[in-house]
Amino acid sequence: MTTTGPSPRTGVWLVGARGSLATTVVAGCAAVAAGLRPPVGMVTLTEPFADCGLPGVETLVFGGHDVVPCPLPKRAEQLAAQGVLPHDLPSAVRGELAAADREIRIGGPVRGDRRDDDELIGAFAEHIADFRTRNGLARCVVVNVASTEPAPGDPDGRLPASSLYAAAALRAGAPYVNFTPSTGIRHPRLAGPCDVPVAGRDGKTGQTMLRSVLGPMFAQRALTVRAWSGVNLLGGGDGAVLADPAAAAAKNAGKARVLAETLGTVPEGVVHIDDVPSLGDWKTAWDHIAFEGFLGARMVLQTTWQGCDSALAAPLVLDLARLVARAHERGLTGPLPELGFYFKDPDEGASSALAEQYTALLGLAERLRETGA
Repeated sequence: MTTTGPSPRTGVWLVGARGSLATTVVAGCAAVAAGLRPPVGMVTLTEPFADCGLPGVETLVFGGHDVVPCPLPKRAEQLAAQGVLPHDLPSAVRGELAAADREIRIGGPVRGDRRDDDELIGAFAEHIADFRTRNGLARCVVVNVASTEPAPGDPDGRLPASSLYAAAALRAGAPYVNFTPSTGIRHPRLAGPCDVPVAGRDGKTGQTMLRSVLGPMFAQRALTVRAWSGVNLLGGGDGAVLADPAAAAAKNAGKARVLAETLGTVPEGVVHIDDVPSLGDWKTAWDHIAFEGFLGARMVLQTTWQGCDSALAAPLVLDLARLVARAHERGLTGPLPELGFYFKDPDEGASSALAEQYTALLGLAERLRETGA
């Protein structure tokens, strides 16, 4: 009789590991693995991705970097009080949350830290490598889910924090995913070939996902979009960070790219981001689209999207970790534009239209399946 050992385990190293999104990722993964909740929103657990060799959710092991002290079990309780997590989930997965929290290391740079960029990169890379070795992991994927940074100013100055973490991932030989609008691996000083898979910038969960569907609709029906304006109302850490105009500009760049590429032009109008602390982790996004039809008839489409950012984003982070880990296992390197389905600002070569992005994602699934045959 042939016996098989346990499945290899895969590490997921979260930058911003004690934030709302990271906490939801860890708690949600534990809940799905234990059969406590269904995997709603996880595209990689739908039929087209069966037999692709993706690591099972039960094999994922979490750690990460953060600069805040609040432990994951306590943060999960706070999210449950806000209605982000089911009220009974923090107690049900307390062990998994505590285990992940023990693997979180202090990131940075923090105030008073005198280490230069190379020293910080080396320290962060050592944390990632140590996590992989101590836990006997087959590989470790680094995913940036930290707060949005302003775009860097002087390209010859110090690297922004997101780029320090990206460089650390490369040095540790770990695949890298940037789920934030921050610079990350796209800093000019990190340009060049990568020996590991890397993916995207800025996860696409709400308003921009709608834009990536509606933009192609107008273009394909030959309807002229005259103006497209939007408002985002959000609270929590993201709301406070995006109150900074420089951070908001970094966030809005991806939204503008979707319209430019799907419509062939950028219509007049802007997106305003307003911090409403009482909303917590919830967000309301409103779009006003003025368009012109046959014989100049002027019409308007308005959309309202109300959702919970962490609940929308967490299954996408789990999808990306599984897909990129498999790509790494099969020897793929460099940017993966086929993962543009998940991003506002996908890697070069990706379409900005959601339907085309999904087709490309299915193509990647076939590549992973065929390569593993």
